[in-house]
Amino acid sequence: MELESSRTSLQVIFGRKPIGEKMKFILFTLVGIIQLFSLSSEKSIPKNAVSYKTLKEMKDEIAGYEDVAESLINLAVYGKAKNRSYERLAVFVDTVGPRLSGSKNLDKAIEIMYKNLQQNGLENVHLEPVKVPHWERGEESAVMLVPRLYKMAILGLGSSIGTPPEGITAEVLVVASFDELQRRSTDAKGKIVVYNQPFVSYAITVQYRIHGAVEAAKVGALASLIRSVASFSVYSPHTGNQEYQEDVPKIPTACITLEDAEMLGRLASHGKTIVIQLKMGAKTYPDTVSFNTVAEITGNKYPEQVVLVSGHLDSWDIGHGALDDGSGAFISWEALSLVKDLGLRPKRTLRLVLWTAEEQGGIGALQYYRLHKGNISNYSLVMESDAGIFLPTGLQFSGSERARDIMKEIMGLLKHLNVTKVFTGGDGTDINFWIQAGVPGASLSNDAQKYFTFHHTHGDTITVLNPKEMNVAAAVWSVVAYVVADLEDMLPRT
Repeated sequence: MELESSRTSLQVIFGRKPIGEKMKFILFTLVGIIQLFSLSSEKSIPKNAVSYKTLKEMKDEIAGYEDVAESLINLAVYGKAKNRSYERLAVFVDTVGPRLSGSKNLDKAIEIMYKNLQQNGLENVHLEPVKVPHWERGEESAVMLVPRLYKMAILGLGSSIGTPPEGITAEVLVVASFDELQRRSTDAKGKIVVYNQPFVSYAITVQYRIHGAVEAAKVGALASLIRSVASFSVYSPHTGNQEYQEDVPKIPTACITLEDAEMLGRLASHGKTIVIQLKMGAKTYPDTVSFNTVAEITGNKYPEQVVLVSGHLDSWDIGHGALDDGSGAFISWEALSLVKDLGLRPKRTLRLVLWTAEEQGGIGALQYYRLHKGNISNYSLVMESDAGIFLPTGLQFSGSERARDIMKEIMGLLKHLNVTKVFTGGDGTDINFWIQAGVPGASLSNDAQKYFTFHHTHGDTITVLNPKEMNVAAAVWSVVAYVVADLEDMLPRT
């Protein structure tokens, strides 16, 4: 079978012959259980047993890391590691390409990264199995037939069903909001609903991509087309995940460009009848086995305690996944490489996790949380870079005020890079499980507008990235991760 042959190469890592999917899952599960047992053998630290230093004492302790921080910065930005994360990523994305959940490309990516991390000399390199969705978009097209013949650029949304082979040909109803759809619900039956919603912010506007099909189906629509979630476009559709609801009929759904959404909106405002033929060959296959990829620098004093550094290895099936989230994954790897290059070993374990199936809703991260949450009191900080890598403006942080004060002092070590600000909102899809349970979390603050210009498009390639900006981001990431891991106390949760 195609799925089986695509994973044959994973056994090469362990010197095994190809084996069946079920047996392979059992073997990797056993490997993961053994690894988890070793990682969780140390007793967790009760919250009430922790005695924290005063802020003045913490400031004095952190000031002692100035030389180490400068060494990490110099190595990343000016030294032998200059441009390394960019060059590693370029080879990776040029070789592998996009890495959709359930695809052969993602399997290949995991295999390559497993070998890379081993060759880099990192410790406890292993794979933790995860059941992930397998969806393929197939051939797809949208053609406006009335008032003129016009072929539109579209990208089917993740997990969408396909159309019948002959497609769906129907009149269009254009709406600018869910409220308008409800007001005009009687007009929607038997039509293709087009959402021409304005971009407010990603968090707000993405709700149309996620729930647009369900809301359109509730009022009897045959399909839905969503204006891409972006503030700027060069005729570029943006794909992404969407969600069906069990008690609502499933209808095909895709994204269209800002330009086409606005054109359809103008036609509708002038009372023009619009007819579109939509064809989508999307199919969902049975879930398959993927892996979170893990590597460490083991702590020298509190090895059971963890600072987690992460990015996701999967991507959508268009572009090369360099920005989202190859760049975040590779600066996270670089953070550990920089620490290792300097011969540093922090008190706590630095753990790199490259997530799988983030784009499908953080599936790999949820599995990791379920497996490791028993040791939650031993996690000092969870870090995720998943907003592209441009020149960092600071660190986004979620945690207690005491922890925030400590992070402000740590960011002060980066004054020579002029990246010292600490913002709110350190959450991320893959670390939110931990943050919601009380663990401090951090993410890089970047140019969000530039990120969402290329986000989930064919334009997500290595060309978007700048090696100098990746150097700075890697320096920031390594300094924060190392210092938090080496402080005598864990970050306070209250």
